[in-house]
Amino acid sequence: MTSAENYIKNRLSDRQQTGSYRTLKPENKLIDFCSNDYLGFARSTTLKGKIDEEIKNHFNLNGSTGSRLISGNLNYTEKLEQEMAVLFSSEAGLLFNSGYDANVGLLSSLPRRGDTIITDELIHASVIDGARLSHANRYTFKHNDLAGLEEKLQNAKGVIYVVIESVYSMDGDTPPLTEILLLAEKYNANLIVDEAHAVGLYQTGIVPQSGLQDRVFARIVTFGKALGCHGAIVLGSNLLREYLINFARSFIYTTAAPFHQLACIKVACSFLSNSAEQIAALRQNIDLFKQTVKILVESPYLLIESDSSIQCILLKSNQKAIETATHLQDNGFDIRAIMSPTVPQGSERIRICIHSFNTADQITQLANDINHLLNE
Repeated sequence: MTSAENYIKNRLSDRQQTGSYRTLKPENKLIDFCSNDYLGFARSTTLKGKIDEEIKNHFNLNGSTGSRLISGNLNYTEKLEQEMAVLFSSEAGLLFNSGYDANVGLLSSLPRRGDTIITDELIHASVIDGARLSHANRYTFKHNDLAGLEEKLQNAKGVIYVVIESVYSMDGDTPPLTEILLLAEKYNANLIVDEAHAVGLYQTGIVPQSGLQDRVFARIVTFGKALGCHGAIVLGSNLLREYLINFARSFIYTTAAPFHQLACIKVACSFLSNSAEQIAALRQNIDLFKQTVKILVESPYLLIESDSSIQCILLKSNQKAIETATHLQDNGFDIRAIMSPTVPQGSERIRICIHSFNTADQITQLANDINHLLNE
């Protein structure tokens, strides 16, 4: 065994011993309470038919043939970016192949050595990875803690960027957005908001819903959650768009998205504009789950307060999270354990995603199973 293989074996063994070993699982026949397909777009046969029609109406290759700066740029792509900017109330936008690419590209290229990036402690891994590549000073503040944020702002140097999510992917809660923006403006900082898990339930996002789009420096909208397809767009000024074209390495040095992905984004966004019925059903289902699941006060477990599709129950150990998820899967529900190190040690959980297509009976049965399992 080589030294590299020995290292790999030891690291994997450590994961197995701590109960944090990850494995891939194929699709199953369980009731979906784990995917990010909040509005059911990914499984919509109507949407699929519209996408097929869109593809038939345009000549296209199987692949994009190169990066957008070489051979992979289309008039269709640039027009789509303009349409997305209008839909999401922004001056301009630049498409990336994924949300990860968008966050890494933005955060690695914009802040420079001597600048400061301040992020919520629960920010997504893609923001953390991008910030590391920037060589800027990096600080975190306690989750949604305004005092902690201001303390970091007071000590920040250079150009300052504050990065938050509008719905946090592992807790499902929302930040005090207006108050954070006011603090950023007080210290001449630039606010960046990742709207990945807000778009859908909150239409085009919490930022435009709050009327703050002209005061937020940049937003990231991803299309792989409620919109049911793939890819992302960084929204901001025309100046920011041109900067990213010139300096964002995850945009410059990657093959452009194929036409099929672009068509999916275009059609899914047109569906979003007419999705009031699905959004109403989703809100109703979220309310039903929250009203039905009952974690006793004396229980060591906790349902995190959230009004979003993401509902999490803290179980505080990998073993308990795995046991609970396995029990619910055995009862027909696709629930996944979220283990450390994905979340901090001691905050291991099951993450429950509510969808517009879940039935009242399914939600009630799931909640009752959780009540029985965690309160016995």
